[in-house]
Amino acid sequence: MIPIKWIKLVVFGLCLIPFGVLVYGIFTQNLSANPIEYLLDETGTWALRLLLTTLAMTPLRWLTGRTEFIRLRRMLGLFTFFYASLHLTTYAVLDLGLDFSHLTEDIIKRPFITVGFLAWLIMLPMAITSNNKMIRRLGKRWKTLHKGIYLVVGLACLHYIWLVKSDLTEPSIYAGIGLLLLLIRFFKFMHVRSKYKKETSQHTVTNQ
Repeated sequence: MIPIKWIKLVVFGLCLIPFGVLVYGIFTQNLSANPIEYLLDETGTWALRLLLTTLAMTPLRWLTGRTEFIRLRRMLGLFTFFYASLHLTTYAVLDLGLDFSHLTEDIIKRPFITVGFLAWLIMLPMAITSNNKMIRRLGKRWKTLHKGIYLVVGLACLHYIWLVKSDLTEPSIYAGIGLLLLLIRFFKFMHVRSKYKKETSQHTVTNQ
């Protein structure tokens, strides 16, 4: 069996590849005819891909019984926030030139930017608390906070759909994957809940 530290190292390297490609493209001035739009598209798409990958770790753990998936979840979540932050920074700095009045106006008046920014805001405390010290300090509240990923998935997919407007093929695929992953969790929760109620009922009857 491959040690988890080597698996993490490989996954870390793979997650950095898109960033490396973008940096190389910037230095070689070989992005596209519209570099800012290209950077926005790539950082946003990779943030969504990694978000869905992060959400898939728990179902993969259930299906395979391999705990390695859970141990990769935190790293993938942080890389999701990293690319989402690059996406936001590209928009705020390169597209708007740090015109915060324009940024505020866009957030208020343009729905796809509103939901995208809201998704980033929800991820921010999740990223800040993604360390062992904060897990111990928050206790049960940590799990409640990090359930925000479910809302982030919905907002991120909606952001992409409203952004594209015309050809919805790709955003629909991502939205479908996100919905499937959420449904898997929902049915797992219902199964565990039903099993718990059944066991509780049987225990009550036995004690009577």
